[in-house]
Amino acid sequence: VTAWARIQDDPEAREAYVSQRGKGGFVRATWKEAADMVAAAQVHTIQRHGPDRVVGFSPIPAMSMASYSAGARYHSLIGGVVNSFYDWYADLPPASPQIWGDQTDVPESADWFNAGYLMMWGSNIPMTRTPDAHFMTEARYKGQKTVVVSPDYSDHTKFADHWLAAQPGTDGALAMAMAHVIMKEFHLDREVPYFRDYAKKYTDMPFLVTLEERDGAYVAGRMLRATDLGGAEAAAANADGKTVLIDSVTGAPVVPNGTIGHRWGDEDEGKWNLDLGEVDPALTLLGRHDELVEVDMPRFDVGDTEGGTAMRRGVPVKRVGTQVVTTVFDLMAANLGLHREGLPGTWPADYNDPEPYTPAWQAEQTGVDADLVVRIAREFARNAEVTNGRSMIVMGAGTNHWYHSDELYRAMLSLVLLCGCQGVNGGGWAHYIGQEKVRPIAGFGQVAFALDWSRPPRQQAATPFWYMATEQYRYEAFDAGEMSSPLGNGSLKGKHFADCYLQAARMGWLPSYPTFDRNPIDLTQEAEDRGKEPVEHVVEQLQSRELKFAAEDPGDPANWPRVLTVWRSNLLGSSSKGHEFFLEHLLGVNTAVIRSDETPEEGRRTEVVWREQAARGKLDLLVTLDFRMNGTCLHSDIVLPAATWYEKDDISSTDLHPFVHSFAPAIDPPWETRTDWDIFMRIAESFSEMGAKHLGTRKDVVAVPLMHDTPDELAQLGAPLKDWTKGECAPEPGRTMPRLAVVERDYGAIRAKLGSLGPLSVKAGTGFKGTAWSPDVEEADLGERHGLVQEGPTAGRPVMDRASQACETILAFSGVSNGRVGVLGFEHLEKRVGLPLADLAEEHADARITYADVGVQPRKVMCSAEWSGMESRERRYSPFTINLDRDVPFRTLTGRQSFYVDHPWMLDYGEGLPAYRPPLNMARHLGNQEIGDGAAEVTLKYLTPHSKWSIHSTYQDNLHMLTLFRGGPVIWMAPDDAEAIGVADNDWVEAYNRNGVVACRAVVSHRIPKGTSVMYHAQDRHINVPISEVSGERGGTHNSLTRITLKPTHMIGGYAQLSWGFNYYGPVGTQRDEVTVIRRRRTEVTY
Repeated sequence: VTAWARIQDDPEAREAYVSQRGKGGFVRATWKEAADMVAAAQVHTIQRHGPDRVVGFSPIPAMSMASYSAGARYHSLIGGVVNSFYDWYADLPPASPQIWGDQTDVPESADWFNAGYLMMWGSNIPMTRTPDAHFMTEARYKGQKTVVVSPDYSDHTKFADHWLAAQPGTDGALAMAMAHVIMKEFHLDREVPYFRDYAKKYTDMPFLVTLEERDGAYVAGRMLRATDLGGAEAAAANADGKTVLIDSVTGAPVVPNGTIGHRWGDEDEGKWNLDLGEVDPALTLLGRHDELVEVDMPRFDVGDTEGGTAMRRGVPVKRVGTQVVTTVFDLMAANLGLHREGLPGTWPADYNDPEPYTPAWQAEQTGVDADLVVRIAREFARNAEVTNGRSMIVMGAGTNHWYHSDELYRAMLSLVLLCGCQGVNGGGWAHYIGQEKVRPIAGFGQVAFALDWSRPPRQQAATPFWYMATEQYRYEAFDAGEMSSPLGNGSLKGKHFADCYLQAARMGWLPSYPTFDRNPIDLTQEAEDRGKEPVEHVVEQLQSRELKFAAEDPGDPANWPRVLTVWRSNLLGSSSKGHEFFLEHLLGVNTAVIRSDETPEEGRRTEVVWREQAARGKLDLLVTLDFRMNGTCLHSDIVLPAATWYEKDDISSTDLHPFVHSFAPAIDPPWETRTDWDIFMRIAESFSEMGAKHLGTRKDVVAVPLMHDTPDELAQLGAPLKDWTKGECAPEPGRTMPRLAVVERDYGAIRAKLGSLGPLSVKAGTGFKGTAWSPDVEEADLGERHGLVQEGPTAGRPVMDRASQACETILAFSGVSNGRVGVLGFEHLEKRVGLPLADLAEEHADARITYADVGVQPRKVMCSAEWSGMESRERRYSPFTINLDRDVPFRTLTGRQSFYVDHPWMLDYGEGLPAYRPPLNMARHLGNQEIGDGAAEVTLKYLTPHSKWSIHSTYQDNLHMLTLFRGGPVIWMAPDDAEAIGVADNDWVEAYNRNGVVACRAVVSHRIPKGTSVMYHAQDRHINVPISEVSGERGGTHNSLTRITLKPTHMIGGYAQLSWGFNYYGPVGTQRDEVTVIRRRRTEVTY
């Protein structure tokens, strides 16, 4: 530790190795030498800077839960930071939390077979879900109709009855036009009883929205709450979280059961359900209105900024107290451009009038024939009508990787809500990106984040973490206000994206690690020295400005992340959006190629400190565990050889089938490789020796955001934008700012705790999604199976030394794999709901899946409150079937599926309702990016879909895969674009923009639409990548042409379903909106 400190204190010594990253020169070390160096760096960092400067990153735990848990558990025990991944990969659809309050719950692939009408929209099933594609192809033989929406001709297109070749990024316009047709013909011109009843009970369409008068018309505001009604309703518990509708029988405003205000607290126990009793919700106020008024609504297809302009429509309204209100249904009809008799405003005349959101209007945006859109919309809805909802949309990265993916998805998902498809077998959405579903999620959470030993863990939203750590905030071409609608409230006007993150951090919306500009361990010691409680001391220090949030000055060395460990991931070769910024600022690589200028002076007026000199080489140490050399390994300081999945014990699950299955070692790890579990156990051994000497037992103050599925989601419903730093409210941990918790850490016992099961899973409870249970029987059983620790700080606790024992614990503590626990979860939930639920799990109450069981054969999981769908022998898994069948609310503000979201930041962006937002106009923001040296060049949209020649970056350098195609990186182009710059198939080209440069071969193909280029995802830079003639450095990866652009609405927290959860909600790392310049290489290729 002392030796490491000397290196870090000597700028020349530190620069000597930092500057050599990525240049080879590795030397062999023993396991002890490597583990000691890693541990020394981590102990020094905790001692000098704080445990929240030690960071771990690993993705997709479902594919190998114990391997993921090894590193996550280790980092959680030492107080380190575990970065999220699902949002960072842009695999998380933010629309899912916005609509359902759920991360991503989707049907298994066998349920595709139950659909009568299937749309593949942004997901290429035959190419990226090949083992499951047979369900889609077989269903066509029993009459299922298949429609594909895709800009390019690809593997799935040939299965389509209809191909809708929408221009890249315009899918939202197509969806809105389909919604226009469906709502007009199936809700207004003719009311389908099934659709009507579904909308009333399971969506927020009947709920009331307040209207604010502005410029001679009205604009939609927040949803009406019980607090607006006065009397007993306003005085009731959690009244800010109780929304209101009109009872069509009495005409009176009613607070129905099932809102988020009913979810928490003792007063409303048993009322969190969708039982409407005698209440008949009024979908529309037309015919029972007090007035007909004009309402202004946002549109984004025209206008001088990304915020677009406005269109004037009309709605019926009533007055409730002092508020003018209308329903979500009426607003949605107005938004879609559906005129009803007597309503004021400007409206499209018919389907052929090119005004939002008619079929003719979408044809101008997408290039898809208007008559075809009308036909597909009618077929989709008619099929849902006759089958009670069995129309399905399979969606994925093709639609989810755009900056405005949430609005795009909300437009698409409005189709399944309008047609009553969600929560129905064979219907609804089917979003697939990655192997994202950890079915035994409750037990996994206990093991992975060491919740059995200490709580809360430090879990970080990765996208803003990398944005700040790689200094990408210094390169913005526009601010957050660029996206604000002219109808907005001005809450984001003039804000830098980094300011938005800082506000989210200090208000408790998002986690922010490192948290403070001082060591959190020193803060607790300082509090004790002054005779104060640590939480009280931290609040006082923040108020006096003696203590600041680290996000205020990410360039200050005191606030840098210092040690990063990557396992099960090729961070630099696969997911580093803004690859060159990672190399330059995080790693200090002196061959990085950033072509962008920093933000001009006028754009630097931020709350975040702007340092004249950007930080370089923030990381003291980068450690990577992997079974092969890749882009991340090549830039690492230490590479530890990891076993593959054929050489270790582990368990795996997926959303595509309902089974848990195991890995079992076919052979022992070869040579000096070790499993992930054993590697972290070895590092923990060295860490504990050094930690006992240099750290001992310390108290650590942990700042935690306002979490989803806890009462924290009520915290800011009444005052969502009041900022304590501006004197607008008091700083109150857990309400107006992050919750603060003090965690005691014995740094000499890390190895002992890593390899044993702690007591908190029983004492503090185990659970997921707000449910909880005590696995006391299971803990005792694990002690008998695995033995008890005989000595040391964890004596008497069940042993968990081996990965197989971790797998056993995960399975034992989860309801999907342990029937007893499944019953306990539903019993807890039914107390809140007030309706019978436990019978869903009682069929398997005595069943338990063990690790030995899944070693024999994959085992089908059981029904559990961990998930929203039913698992049974009679039906395939489909999400939200429990909500529909058993009247369990959705975890949203209204307790229903949400068309409308009313947080002030959402309204400022004009995104209260689904709308079409085009791709960011990067050509306008950035101007001409061409070098201008006379070479023929073409500027194209730049897309990076998943590849058919690799699984992410794995196998892309395999000789067989290289031989099957061009033997190295390629970029696809349309013939017209290639011809314009004199490029023939297989020519060497260079693609460049403000972010970096790629040198590769061109694939010229008629399947690519004109104006678009495609560079398939995760083409690393270590095989057949020449020196670029544009930069003079080695060509980059597919992510050298991308960068991070945060969307502020994804930072919202403490507000019903818009509350943070690990991989649940947060800024996503989108990358589809970029453009690139392509030119033919003019000089000889050199390496």
